[in-house]
Amino acid sequence: QVQLVESGGGLVQAGGFLRLSCAASGRTFSTYAMGWFRQAPGKEREFVAGIFGSSGTTSYTDSVKGRFTISRDNAKNTVYLQMNSLKPEDTAVYYCASAPWATMNPAHYNTWGQGTQVTVSS
Repeated sequence: QVQLVESGGGLVQAGGFLRLSCAASGRTFSTYAMGWFRQAPGKEREFVAGIFGSSGTTSYTDSVKGRFTISRDNAKNTVYLQMNSLKPEDTAVYYCASAPWATMNPAHYNTWGQGTQVTVSS
């Protein structure tokens, strides 16, 4: 069983950057799908970015393409989300999660972190 702990959230001005980290303990996750999701108040949880399996294939939702980068350090069992050119609409609680196959559907992710708040001021 994988356990996930996010860190790196905070308050930043529009145009700024943050890097989120997700540290995994337990089973190694190099062959798992790892995803970042976010949930703003009153909205459903949405897929932000994913990195899949040993190939490291990545996927992003359209609104963050060109601004966010997901990466993985297998030696450290850590997944990162580099967020640049942040916008107020990026404000949300960000969660990392793992799934047994490549998917963007949050229902298929079976392990979740506790979440970290990202607030972007205008």
